[in-house]
Amino acid sequence: MSQMQARTMAFAGILQALSQVQYIARHGDSDTDAMTASLNTILVTNPEQPEDVYADKVQLQVGYKWILNQLGDGEHKDVEMTRYLVGLLALERKLSRSNSALGMLSERINQIHRQLNHFAITDEQVIANLASIYSDIISNLGPKLQITGNPNVLQRPLVQQKIRALLLAAMRSAVLWRQLGGKRRHLVFARKAIVDTAKKNLTL
Repeated sequence: MSQMQARTMAFAGILQALSQVQYIARHGDSDTDAMTASLNTILVTNPEQPEDVYADKVQLQVGYKWILNQLGDGEHKDVEMTRYLVGLLALERKLSRSNSALGMLSERINQIHRQLNHFAITDEQVIANLASIYSDIISNLGPKLQITGNPNVLQRPLVQQKIRALLLAAMRSAVLWRQLGGKRRHLVFARKAIVDTAKKNLTL
């Protein structure tokens, strides 16, 4: 797998997780398979190769479609999604510069591994713990992401926890994207190459 393919895959992982954040914020429920796929990426902290982070390649298709939507030549860009992406990448830059935050993150994810001996990753208790990792470590690094949606839905504690857990999953892919050389300027100057790579990975 080329670096561009790996980087585009990681970017698709970010958008796949953020698209679920958007959906849950509006509707209150989530696709269990899609959520499982995103949350599982958090657990892969020492992959031998980038594709090891994404065991469920089918769910990544959603992310590749979002790449075409957001970076392609079409006029229907999702402004909300762009705002989430920009905010998340800004938080990731702060995370990458904080050794203490990275250390705490690693420690807390190890605790989740132990919990998974007894619970599924989509169990409410596990989701609550993933959400608290995001709240305790990521949220405090910079301006908080403002999630918009249905106000009645967003008041539900479980919805809030799912959103934070999925933001942690989006952060996992953002970390990988940066490790593979991804930079915000690439979204402008390497846009066509990213879109072409996403198209090749789409199974229509």
